[in-house]
Amino acid sequence: MRRFTSEELERYNGKNGRPAYIVYRGLVYDVSESFLWQGGTHQVLHQAGRDLTEELETAPHGPDLLDRCPVIGIILEQEK
Repeated sequence: MRRFTSEELERYNGKNGRPAYIVYRGLVYDVSESFLWQGGTHQVLHQAGRDLTEELETAPHGPDLLDRCPVIGIILEQEK
């Protein structure tokens, strides 16, 4: 499984033809094919290329919607 750093993930923001990837609970999801993520934005509130774990915890829907998107990797923990 591919490993991403936060800096690398930022490149996958869904803009200018790039794929749209997001992180939820350490897993990297490819949301590029979802009509809900056109241009790397979801509901004007969420941007691809980032860890959305905290944001999705308060979303009006559950994370089960991510089951429709492929898991393509994991996010590496930042060294402290």
